Amino acid sequence: MENLKNYIEQYLVETEKICKTIDQNAIEKTINLLEDLRKRKGRLFVLGVGGSAGNASHAVNDFRKIAGIETYAPTDNVSELTARVNDESWEVVFKSWLTTSQLSSNDCLLVFSVGGGSATTSLNLVRAMEYGKKQGAKILSIVSRTGGSAREMSDVCILVPVVNEKHITPHAEGWQGVVWHMIVNAL
Repeated sequence: MENLKNYIEQYLVETEKICKTIDQNAIEKTINLLEDLRKRKGRLFVLGVGGSAGNASHAVNDFRKIAGIETYAPTDNVSELTARVNDESWEVVFKSWLTTSQLSSNDCLLVFSVGGGSATTSLNLVRAMEYGKKQGAKILSIVSRTGGSAREMSDVCILVPVVNEKHITPHAEGWQGVVWHMIVNAL
């Protein structure tokens, strides 16, 4: 990298800007919905692909161990995930998993995504959210860009502000971690 010191300084300035502009009301609403979920003994399903799938796995641990919420991520069972992809398709893999899990109005989806899904990207997340809506489950999301389908379908969407087009993905996935850790420790 040509000027590493400038890069580091710029990245941290961007992080500070996100910190000052992220919607704190959306975070508070998310905490309240998850507190209600825990009180009624509902389940939390955390969905993500790519780096967000890794975040989903880590978040499952924290929501279960720290917050005391029964929590799952379909991507944690690679055997089931790949069998469903092989037999049913990538597009419906999460919907099928949620169907087998008997997703209900007592449950909640938490979607981690950079773009939030659309008619052409992350269709597995979109189909899962459509199914979640049909079942009456609450949908929460932590996304960036415009929020995509997740922003449209979520009961609460925490939008990570875009502060540099070149750093959308690292900021979105990094802030998923910042926000879920904040939420878990507030519960």
